[in-house]
Amino acid sequence: MSEVVKRTLSGILYIALLVGAILFSKDTFLSLFAFFFIVAVYEFCQLYHINKILGYIWSIILASSFIFVDNLPINSIYLIVLPFSIFLIIDLLQNKASSKPTNFQKYLHLTGYVVLPFLIITQLPYSNQSYTPLLLLSIFIMIWCNDTFAYICGKLLGKHKLYEKISPKKTIEGFIGGLIFTQIAAFIIFKYTDIQASLPFWMLIGLGISVIGTIGDLVESKYKRQAGIKDSGSIMPGHGGILDRLDSILFAAPFLFLIYKIVI
Repeated sequence: MSEVVKRTLSGILYIALLVGAILFSKDTFLSLFAFFFIVAVYEFCQLYHINKILGYIWSIILASSFIFVDNLPINSIYLIVLPFSIFLIIDLLQNKASSKPTNFQKYLHLTGYVVLPFLIITQLPYSNQSYTPLLLLSIFIMIWCNDTFAYICGKLLGKHKLYEKISPKKTIEGFIGGLIFTQIAAFIIFKYTDIQASLPFWMLIGLGISVIGTIGDLVESKYKRQAGIKDSGSIMPGHGGILDRLDSILFAAPFLFLIYKIVI
């Protein structure tokens, strides 16, 4: 089986599984993302050389502690991950050689890059405390739109590198193409869905996905470059691991949640 066919089939399976789980019920959505969470913690522990047993113990204890604030107004506590995200952006821009991280720093990265963003994602399908699957599905559609058209525009028009030291294939033209088509997708979602949200809300979500999601992709690329590997895992043939597939939304989730808090 060729690499293209393998990549296409695994991509279709991933999308079908994700869409089906989100639309079927809250329980199937949470079950799927619980599985993704388990795999992502494993991949990150392997990527960052964290003891997997201790990594799982820490991640499960932390995730469980947030059950008590699930879907309550107090859940704005999730926004504590924002300063960490800003730190990662600054670290990415500096692009300096990293010294060997301490155990504290390793668990800090596990917490801020994987655990808390996954918990925030479980909050994204909610509007006025009711499960609204189209809300999260629309976000994923915009992410796929951004990734697809960034790739196409980059291939066809790309001449200027976006951040060559971290991701040699990304171009400014690709980024702009992804941004434009994501805004078009945001308008279509506003126009043809019954989600109670304004056009500025969707435009902001689209902007966050294109800008912050691209930064998230670069941050994960930096993790992988430092580890000397191409993919975070091999669970999806031709695509890599769960972190490879969810890097955009993992990094963008805190910012999207902040938009939720301000607009909805």
